[in-house]
This record gives sequence, structure tokens and C-alpha cells, in this order.
Amino acid sequence: MMDKDIQKTENVSAAERVRNVKTFVPRVDIYENKDALYLVADMPGVDEKTVDIELEKNILTISGRVENGRVDGATLMYSEYEIGDYERVFTLSDEIDRDKIVATVKNGVLRLELPKAEQVKPKKIAISAA
Repeated sequence: MMDKDIQKTENVSAAERVRNVKTFVPRVDIYENKDALYLVADMPGVDEKTVDIELEKNILTISGRVENGRVDGATLMYSEYEIGDYERVFTLSDEIDRDKIVATVKNGVLRLELPKAEQVKPKKIAISAA
């Protein structure tokens, strides 16, 4: 079911970005059960104030801003970790109930619950004796 419900698309063009920083594509795990799809995105450094989720028509865009990790009053001597923003774009099918999408972020991990529309959920059909 997942292949029809959500598809990865290419990021928007660099010309649409406002900040002049590196932009990373966050790694995303996608889970599915009979009621919903779940996206779990690793976005270290973001919180509820610096992550944005937009849904326009069937395009779901996840973006996050990360401020530099500099220490005030200190000079960077060596770095193994790059700071940058995050952006990922998905195309949703009509089988997702757009009005019930829920997003939470904790410790740099964004979780999205994408409930399935009632008409696509599996239904148990009662059987009666003839």
C-alpha cells in the first residue's frame, strides 16, 4: 500500500531557498499499519520552533532550520560535523486523510502520522447464516 500512498520527490530548487547554508536531505523511515503511515525523519538540531511542514495539494514538504553550533567566545579549531538546514519533499496519494495529519518533534527526530482515509481502511464484513 505504501508505494501508492506516498512517494519521494525531488527537493525544490536552490533558487527557492532563502538562507545561504548547506541543505541536507534528512533520512526518513516509513512505517505502515492498517490505519496510517508513519514518517520518522532524523533532523538533528531542529525543534518545534525551527521545523516547518507544509501540505499544498498533494505535496508534503518537510524543512528544518539549524542555527550554527558555535560556542560564544571561542574559535573553532576542528570540526567533523557540518551544520545545515534540512528539506525533503513527498507526494501523497488521495488515500491519506490530510485533515488528521499529526506531527511531533523530540530530540531532533520528527514524527509524522498520516492517517488513511476511511474509505481505504480494511473493513471486516459480517457473515450471516443463510
